[in-house]
Amino acid sequence: MAQQLHPYSQRLPWSSSPNRLSQCLAEKRAAGNTFLDLTISNPTQALADYPHTEIAAAYASIDNFNYHPQPFGDLPAQEAVVSYYAEKGVAVAENQIALTASTSEAYSLLFKLLCDPGDEILTPIPSYPLFEHLAALESVRTVPYHLHYAGDWYVDLHDLQNAITPRTRAIVVVNPSNPAGCYSKEHEAMALLNIAAQHRMPVIVDEVFFDYPIPQGRSLPPSYCRYHQTLIFVLNGLSKLAGMPQMKLGWIVLNGPQKEQAGARRRLELILDTYLSVATPIQKAARPLFQIGSNIHAQLHERIISNLRTTAAILRGSPLTCLNVEGGWSAVLQLPDVLAEEEWVLRLLNESSVVVQPGYFFDMPADPCIVISLITPPEIFEHGITEILSFVSKVLK
Repeated sequence: MAQQLHPYSQRLPWSSSPNRLSQCLAEKRAAGNTFLDLTISNPTQALADYPHTEIAAAYASIDNFNYHPQPFGDLPAQEAVVSYYAEKGVAVAENQIALTASTSEAYSLLFKLLCDPGDEILTPIPSYPLFEHLAALESVRTVPYHLHYAGDWYVDLHDLQNAITPRTRAIVVVNPSNPAGCYSKEHEAMALLNIAAQHRMPVIVDEVFFDYPIPQGRSLPPSYCRYHQTLIFVLNGLSKLAGMPQMKLGWIVLNGPQKEQAGARRRLELILDTYLSVATPIQKAARPLFQIGSNIHAQLHERIISNLRTTAAILRGSPLTCLNVEGGWSAVLQLPDVLAEEEWVLRLLNESSVVVQPGYFFDMPADPCIVISLITPPEIFEHGITEILSFVSKVLK
């Protein structure tokens, strides 16, 4: 009897089994329960006065929808990206810009560009619970290198160096990291880029949260767009920068030695031309959307700083610790080590109706800890932090 072949790809473990937290949350929502949700990270839900009318007007102003496909994107949209960097004092040319539909797509395109099946990409932990899936869909393996915490987060460069094998094809950097919220210090960036250059290896840098620094009385390190030691791909997009995840416009900035840039551009052009995924309307509306997004960004940035101050005020002198955060949308709270992390999260949901993310979602090294969104509406946020502290105090009695 012939063996029956499995009809689906085995790139991912296609398990649909929910974890305990998501299952519990789904059951409570189905029963009509309400929560203090401290995981809100969608600007269209976080801002009560989201500028729907202004965005509609930006699209309404488009006077034609003629299709002129360009692998790297339309020139006016590229120029809008160049203007964004120019306002930051970063010199980027149009021929360095490759438009994509999202940062996730940009990763997928770059994994196609750089890797054969079975190759490896170095990715930081803690970080997005996303890289493994994106890589697996390209038949690529992720190999972790670690960030450690000692009052500030830092890259374990020795760990990174030791993780490199003959099958390593690129190093991924998230700047600032999510959810740890640490920027690459200049000495770290230089050391990492030198390691990559020694191995003739490109670096993929995710800077989607770069424009959300937390003031700490010290200057921030520069964007990786300023470095040239090796081939560098810097990723960003309207999703976080402009608070427009629904607009589906991202980009890749190619940087590094000119010869290597040119070679990567030729190959990337073929991949982009194969998909042509960036829609004409979003490209035509790009410049006004950047302008509208600057106001959204300002609101989100102000809220992040305000919510972080609220956290510090409520938790001052308490048994909870908010780990140092330099930028981004998230904060990590260290809880007393009297319950397992999952038990903390489930009991916060069941007994205090507070929704948070467990640290293990992000491979956080510290246990137990929880991750909260700093763009949560302030009234929900303050109530939620107060309830967390109240619950922790009750557990410790």
